[in-house]
Amino acid sequence: MAEFDTIRTATGTRTAQIDAGLRAHMNKVYGTMSVGMLITALGAWAISGLAVTTDPSAAAAELPNGTMLSSLGATLYLSPLKWVVMLAPLAFIFLGWGALLRRGSAAAVQLGFFAFAALIGISLSSIFLVFTSFSIIQTFIVTSIAFAGLSLFGYTTKKDISGWGSFLIMGVIGLIVAMIINIFLQSPAMMFAISAIGVLIFAGLTAFYTQEIKNTYVAHAAQGDQEWLDKAAYDGALNLYISFLNMFQFLLMFMGQQE
Repeated sequence: MAEFDTIRTATGTRTAQIDAGLRAHMNKVYGTMSVGMLITALGAWAISGLAVTTDPSAAAAELPNGTMLSSLGATLYLSPLKWVVMLAPLAFIFLGWGALLRRGSAAAVQLGFFAFAALIGISLSSIFLVFTSFSIIQTFIVTSIAFAGLSLFGYTTKKDISGWGSFLIMGVIGLIVAMIINIFLQSPAMMFAISAIGVLIFAGLTAFYTQEIKNTYVAHAAQGDQEWLDKAAYDGALNLYISFLNMFQFLLMFMGQQE
């Protein structure tokens, strides 16, 4: 009996340690993601301010809505460099992030995440030239509320939603293909459908990634590899960051009021 009590106490202690570690791990994920979002927001706002001018003599170009672009704005949004600005974050994700996770230190992975957030800030800066500040803030608040609910669901649900992953990733690939096609078609109806489906897909991915982060920590916590756990936290932060960002952009298509 005494031996059974000892085993039960040890098991309970270990469970409590994992629970405490999981809370710290999730706090690190959400904290890192929040810092990344702040970097993106400040970067986008700063670049958009530098990209416009109110002095006609200093304007390098003018948008259809009457916004005058500085030389920096014309370079970022109208020159061939705009493709570099658009594609650099994708190149980082598909070509650099996996290698950084495998070979880099936890500090290098963290720096890579923040560098990616800064790149997104540059590529996202143009929304301040298209949409009103009020609608951007409003959409951000709505996205934050939706994200919090979806992430909470992913964390607390007892249902295994790991099967969602492959289906949702296939949906993302389909979205990318449809968006590329619509660059040439310029169909408002197709853009509406893409935005609606995009919101649903990244809503699902938010819940999926949250559960995956939780399950991954629980499965590996006993190994005590803190370096790996730190990198896993930054990888989880990146996945949730991308889900939040895409939900925000697709919702902005519905809620955003143009300048």
